[in-house]
Amino acid sequence: MRLTELRGRRVALLGYGRETRSLIALLGRELPELEPVLFARAEELAADPPPVRAVPVAALPEAETLARFDVVFKAPGISPYQPELEQAARAGVRFSSATELWFSEHSGERVIAVTGSKGKSTTASLIAHLLRSLGRRVALAGNLGLPLTELWKPERSPDAWVFELSSFQTRAAGAVDVAVLTALFPEHLDWHGSVERYYADKLTLLDRGRAVVLNGSDSEIRARERWAGAVRYGVAPAWRPEGMGLALGDRSISIEGFALPGRHNRLNLCAALSVLSVLGEDPEAALPALSSFKPLPHRLRVLGEREGVLYVDDSIATTPQAALAALECFSERRVALILGGYERGLDWSDFVAALRGRRLAGAACQGMNAPRIAAALSAGLPDLPLMQARDLAEAVEWASARARPDGVVLLSPGAPSFPHYRDFAERGRHFARLAGFAIEDGEGGGTPLGIV
Repeated sequence: MRLTELRGRRVALLGYGRETRSLIALLGRELPELEPVLFARAEELAADPPPVRAVPVAALPEAETLARFDVVFKAPGISPYQPELEQAARAGVRFSSATELWFSEHSGERVIAVTGSKGKSTTASLIAHLLRSLGRRVALAGNLGLPLTELWKPERSPDAWVFELSSFQTRAAGAVDVAVLTALFPEHLDWHGSVERYYADKLTLLDRGRAVVLNGSDSEIRARERWAGAVRYGVAPAWRPEGMGLALGDRSISIEGFALPGRHNRLNLCAALSVLSVLGEDPEAALPALSSFKPLPHRLRVLGEREGVLYVDDSIATTPQAALAALECFSERRVALILGGYERGLDWSDFVAALRGRRLAGAACQGMNAPRIAAALSAGLPDLPLMQARDLAEAVEWASARARPDGVVLLSPGAPSFPHYRDFAERGRHFARLAGFAIEDGEGGGTPLGIV
């Protein structure tokens, strides 16, 4: 879908968020005569009124209403597998997105696109950070906070575009120079409808990569490999974690100064270094820059210590597997874990089994799926101190008491934040305040978004 194809067409926008706001601004600049209709929930429109150019309708439309339009730009959070959208598509409605529009208008650019069930934000940020340390001009955008449409045809193109793409966006991407896959496990089943469709949507990105970089240590990825010449990391002789450092071939490589804890973050670094090799760069020349890389907000972020208790914000963890990865970083300490959020029907049995034999201070369950998580923990770990909290405040209070005098309170929910919070960042900020820390997302760095 190109911008020129929208002239004289009936255009609608479905769903309202940062990407849609950016798209409205872009359409206003490039096609000022266009007056798209914006369908969104009333509370979204009230909280952030759209620009006057978009005609707001406080409702999510039925198929018959959508069929009145030629083109509908869908926000990432709206599943195309909803019956209303599938019916409208059969009636001839063309569905598009801001992601598809960017790729259609930027063919020929050097794009590195990263996806995966875990680690995609950190991996994309590491790739951008390391390339910049080698003197390359890099754009960083996508699902990690900056819509692609906010980087629209700059006067001077960067040497590389690095995008994090969620499973909601991968089918909308065009051809990319390097496609990266970090991990595969079930997530977003309410959006995709099934595990296999979720995996298929993820893997679509790799089919569009001129080069493919994937995690060779991930069993789900190995079971689905079909890309000739793919570069694998995480397994010998390629880049792989070894002890607290890395290995390449038969060499051990120190990563002194790398501030991100856990084997999963060393795997993310292996992915980034593998991408540098594919691009013809010298990965080892970029290693000194690791000391200046700062963890992204709400990803195993150590907030500080109070009364001997360490507080860690891992609000980004929205699956049981991600929560397990966070726990591995604190294997030598007693952890009071805070779990729970939106109910997506994910299986917690592997999570419970992985906790057997581990000395935990306790687990506080809160959110919509608290009863189901608590039931699974109680059945599998009858000796584990456990409580169902009314809200996050009660969970933090209980976990703090259980962790004293020298333990860790770890918010790693294993579930999305809504409906109680707008997103994982809002949940993480609330956790920080409840723990007694006034920290904003901008503090602590991470790789700058945009073109640098």
